[in-house]
Amino acid sequence: MTEQGSAQTDSAQRLLRIGVVGGGLAGLTAAHKLVEELNAADISFEGTLFEASPRCGGVIETIHDGDYLLERGPDMFMTKPAAMSLCERLGITGHIIPTNSEFRRSLVLHNGKPKPIPSGFSLLSPGNPWAILASPVFSPLGKLRLGWEYFVPKKTTAEDESLEDFTVRRLGREVFERLIEPLVAGIYTADPSKLSLQATMPRFIEMEQQHGGLIRANLAGKKTTAKDAGTGARYGMFAGLDDGMSVLINALVKRLETKFELRTNTIVRELSRTEEGTWLLDVGDSESVEFDAVVLALRANVSSRQLSKISPSLSELLGKIRYASSAVVTTCYELSDFDSRMDAFGLVVPSRENKQTLAVSLSSRKFPGRAPDGQIVLRSFLGGAMRPEVLEKTDNELIQIARKELREFFGVEAAPLCTTVTRWPEAMPQYELGHLQLVRDIEQQLQSHPTLALTGGGYEGVGIPDVIAHAEKSAKELVSRLQPASAGVLD
Repeated sequence: MTEQGSAQTDSAQRLLRIGVVGGGLAGLTAAHKLVEELNAADISFEGTLFEASPRCGGVIETIHDGDYLLERGPDMFMTKPAAMSLCERLGITGHIIPTNSEFRRSLVLHNGKPKPIPSGFSLLSPGNPWAILASPVFSPLGKLRLGWEYFVPKKTTAEDESLEDFTVRRLGREVFERLIEPLVAGIYTADPSKLSLQATMPRFIEMEQQHGGLIRANLAGKKTTAKDAGTGARYGMFAGLDDGMSVLINALVKRLETKFELRTNTIVRELSRTEEGTWLLDVGDSESVEFDAVVLALRANVSSRQLSKISPSLSELLGKIRYASSAVVTTCYELSDFDSRMDAFGLVVPSRENKQTLAVSLSSRKFPGRAPDGQIVLRSFLGGAMRPEVLEKTDNELIQIARKELREFFGVEAAPLCTTVTRWPEAMPQYELGHLQLVRDIEQQLQSHPTLALTGGGYEGVGIPDVIAHAEKSAKELVSRLQPASAGVLD
């Protein structure tokens, strides 16, 4: 019996039963979109969301510690349509705040000292040649090689190219090692020699193909970067939430509480199929829950294990998506403890500097209300695909590493006023070469399971708007497949 057929057989006797496994941003967003779409289609349903941890939100978690507002995970999001639309539908647009324009710039460590990233340099795109010429980050030969990008012919083949290969080919090895590699590490915690440019930054491929190169694209006025004074990351396109990123999670949970049963502290141990074609979720203690349709909003490698018996071929594909681990050490100081002015949003650290810190976020410089007046909150990022051995350290050792390197970077000798350590094991998907084709293959295999949906950061983008967009797309497509089989569901 087909999956749709099984749903249709019992549709006149009961409500449509939907299960969502995973209570991070993807799972909550998928559940929210399911509610919207099922209500719009006038389909009566009962939904259950399972989350293994004690709380929903995944890597998004805001902590209020006295006068400090601390983020364990992301502290801002790009103002892309998917994120803004969800905020509007949840009624939280009044909580959105812009980044602080006073400190809207980034630093890069160069020969042990923080230096400004050249004005207008946005990721791979050198937007301001005069600022580049004046920058101490690049040598005269490095600047000449960067300028030669104008004459580098565009790539004529369509195969996937790593971010490292693309950058070295167009801008030269020095620019890659001194700037691009640390910028990308701060976003993806990835190995740039394996990172797929098509899957992560396709706009730079478009700039090359449409205009012949990055400098040519900028001169033609066809930049796809933000038109603000920020450097490194395009901070003018980012926003935060006044009471922290958990505002978004709390709004989703509140909206879902009357529509979905939210079961935290519940591990789905096994996923199986019944003879009728429905889904059976084993949640332990001799309890199994049956559903007509299921959304797996998990890491791809976890979904791989869940589906190993049901679809070995799909499981194998999902298992090819690798993840990197990281740790965040948060420290709070008096501003007067620092030698430097701390007038930036963050610092990125090239591998060539031989430090254990990937990047430092000056969190309280981005948004107000993160620390008392005269104090600053810093977040040091460690680990990632390039430095996994750091995560073998104890929490206290990680704090000591962060403090030592903050002293080297910014001249702070004082003990921090507060410290926290957050570990994110296998939290960052690695979009390696061939990722787009891998996702297409996964989608092809999914066609054999019309009552199953997969979502999360492992497929079509790791940023908050991308995760939201994929979760909503997956939920909407699932409902469209369920509608013919649910036409007779009782109200």
